[in-house]
Amino acid sequence: MRETYELLGCTPEGALRAALARARADGSAPLGPLTLETLDKSGGGVGEWRLEDVRVVGERPCARDLSLRDVTVEASQSGGNPRDHPQRPHLSPGYRLRGANGEPLGRCRDLAHIQEDRPEQLEPPLHLLGCSPRGALRAALDGGEEDLGHVKVVRVDSSGRPVQAAAEGELRAWIPSARGPGLVDLTLDPWSERPPLAAREVWDLWGEGRPSEPNRWAGCDATARRFWLGTALANHSHASPDRPPGTTYHLDGSHITDPPGFFCALGEAVNGPAGYFGRDPDTLDDCLRGTWGAAPPLTLVWHDAAVARASLGAPPHPPTFDDILTLLADRHVDVRLT
Repeated sequence: MRETYELLGCTPEGALRAALARARADGSAPLGPLTLETLDKSGGGVGEWRLEDVRVVGERPCARDLSLRDVTVEASQSGGNPRDHPQRPHLSPGYRLRGANGEPLGRCRDLAHIQEDRPEQLEPPLHLLGCSPRGALRAALDGGEEDLGHVKVVRVDSSGRPVQAAAEGELRAWIPSARGPGLVDLTLDPWSERPPLAAREVWDLWGEGRPSEPNRWAGCDATARRFWLGTALANHSHASPDRPPGTTYHLDGSHITDPPGFFCALGEAVNGPAGYFGRDPDTLDDCLRGTWGAAPPLTLVWHDAAVARASLGAPPHPPTFDDILTLLADRHVDVRLT
């Protein structure tokens, strides 16, 4: 059965180099038999693995070292091979490549078996540019480790304080960065969704730390306002108890032109500038049960309510103005419209 493999970090020679040149012109090119000799950490051969009827079908620059190539081939396994494709030994420089008569075809740093039925990657790789590695990552890079581990990328403000998690995933490659000596560019295979384009606008507003003035979100569109709510949630503190029941809160309604705007304004009414108190009807209902800064019964004075009454969507685009009033009333919030 023919399968697909990648020769990672390849330095092609001889017939392999010629097949690559033909593949660039014709889309693919035959190579014939290919033997991979597994090397130990000192460069000595410790085993062989053979592919038959090899055809070169593609190539690309190696993400770890742009002077090398990642070569994609289709081939059949030799009947004398072990069942699984070889695993590169720890600290090994990789594999020595040889042709049908033992002639050298170059080297590669690793071999990957491409599973045809593997699930598609949900997110394309992230490239982290101009990184200054420290700690365990610095040690892994200095030690030549292939497994760089998984990381969480966190947005920080100008003082270095964490603002919000941006991405999480597996580091799979690095190259020296053109952005300065000692810096590297990292390639991250994300496990999480990457931040939306709106994240940059919101994070810029949080760039000097948590905003101390209300309505910094008001100039954002609906998408950025939704992301603002996630940022506010990430920075919410449960350190302070709820204010006493019966407290009155003042909601600035002058910028409530969409549902996310209502929740941005409500979070600030209850918990101050950049505060959080729900981001949709379900989470608002949770917040109104206590431990989020306010406990019913309470009074909400909604200023400039006419803006929201005219702007909030009608069914089927909830929550409408009336939906919000109903939810608040059900949770013993006395709303006074002005």
